[in-house]
Amino acid sequence: MYCRYDFEERPSPRNRSHQIVRWLGVTALAFVAFAWPHSDAREGGKANRLRVALPVNEVRALWVVRNTLTSPEKIHNMVERASAAGFNTLIVQVRGRGDAYYKSRWEPRAIELKDQPKDFDPLALTLAEAHGRGLKVHAWLNTSLLANLDALPADPNHVYNRHPEWLAVPRAVASELFSMSPGDALYRQRIVEWSKANRGELEGVYTGPANSKVREHIYRIWMDIIQKYPVDGMHFDYVRFASPDFDYSRTSLKAFRKWLEPQLSKSEQTALKQALKQNPLAATEKYTAKFGDFQRAQVTTLVERIYHAVKRRRPDVIVSAAVFANDENAFTRRFQDWRRWLRMDILDVACPMAYTPDTTIFQKQIEVATSTAHAAGRRVWAGIGAYRIPAESAVEKINTARTIGADGIILFSYDFTTTTSTLNPQGDYLERVRRAAFASPVPTPK
Repeated sequence: MYCRYDFEERPSPRNRSHQIVRWLGVTALAFVAFAWPHSDAREGGKANRLRVALPVNEVRALWVVRNTLTSPEKIHNMVERASAAGFNTLIVQVRGRGDAYYKSRWEPRAIELKDQPKDFDPLALTLAEAHGRGLKVHAWLNTSLLANLDALPADPNHVYNRHPEWLAVPRAVASELFSMSPGDALYRQRIVEWSKANRGELEGVYTGPANSKVREHIYRIWMDIIQKYPVDGMHFDYVRFASPDFDYSRTSLKAFRKWLEPQLSKSEQTALKQALKQNPLAATEKYTAKFGDFQRAQVTTLVERIYHAVKRRRPDVIVSAAVFANDENAFTRRFQDWRRWLRMDILDVACPMAYTPDTTIFQKQIEVATSTAHAAGRRVWAGIGAYRIPAESAVEKINTARTIGADGIILFSYDFTTTTSTLNPQGDYLERVRRAAFASPVPTPK
């Protein structure tokens, strides 16, 4: 089962000044209704009389994983259940692992759709069903995550097979692979073997954002969707590097050297040239901080280009991104400078994946995101890890996000909340959230 998580949930030291003060702008919110949340979401539970205000146009969203898009029946049921539970926005995964759950010009149809007729278009059907019920639909695309380690793509047209030179390379095998042809079967094998040995931090095989051809490919995918489908929004995920161990591919190393050299003196350039003859990683080892700056710049370049292209074609479309809620982790370990994106006006909505079960940590993470976004005139939808917590805890976090002044919430995920489990024994998670947090309706978000 696809899993989303944040590796380090503790607040970063550089944001403690933000974390001790709640977002002051909450007092300026316009309110249209009040919810009376329950301390016990079951029928007959004791009511908690804390009054929590609802912001105008509150986004009540669900991340919908691609498994739910594999048949018309699943899509119909998903839209029906989401609507009945009071949600108004669906963020549906249409690019999961370098494949397509829509009619794509650039990538192969998902293998999970093999039993469906060729004319079955999951995104088109979701849009028709959801719009018919007044729900917004955002197309969710995984950016860098390309393939599952235990189910590598067989399709020769898949990027994994067609462009092995686009794969992100971990530092541990970079020297070995630097002089090897990416077309050599051993090239991919070594990447996969290392990744399997480091599953604790990796979810699969990734592409490298420092490769300009990778960025162009992602750009084309976005433009393909925005020009074909009446989506209400487009959603980045995995718009980052996999971990601090990436990307040390030949393409990335050469791009870094080209980016770095104008910043060096003549003597430094000469010394680096000599060092690189002995060690292809010499530049990254000597200029570690600059390599981090370079990596962040590559991701930001991608986000900026896509954002402006979307707005030129469809100014009404919302561009959002799922980001690491611990911004220090995002900045230093994923090279994902999402706070800068908000300040640069190249992201409409930040969606911090604040999946911690601890509501105090959740509060601090959403405070940092909300203060950053609102100062820049942008928005925040608080990501809640429903798969890790009971419905009562999700309701507590929804109300915490409202108190802070977040513009909406997103539960991860629809798929978990409708499946029976230890945390969801009756499979009625959405209904329990509706009763406790969504009893008062809100308008369809703009």
